[in-house]
Amino acid sequence: MIDPKKFDEITDTLTRALPPGLLQMRDDMEKNIRAALTSTFNKLDLVTREEFDVQAQVLLRTREKLEALEQRVAELEQLVTK
Repeated sequence: MIDPKKFDEITDTLTRALPPGLLQMRDDMEKNIRAALTSTFNKLDLVTREEFDVQAQVLLRTREKLEALEQRVAELEQLVTK
């Protein structure tokens, strides 16, 4: 899910671009734009920054374990070939 602050920034940018005669409809436009953005982003397969960071840490630990196992296998191979 995207940061709600980004929705606010996008909504503000779009509503500020409206001609002055349409400012009366600003509140309705903000609500509609926010709803459309929320709906669109919810349909995408996005992850939060927190979920991404957790998975990055899992991957890092997995790589470290793999490297340790590769080194251990190399050491055992050396023992066997002696």
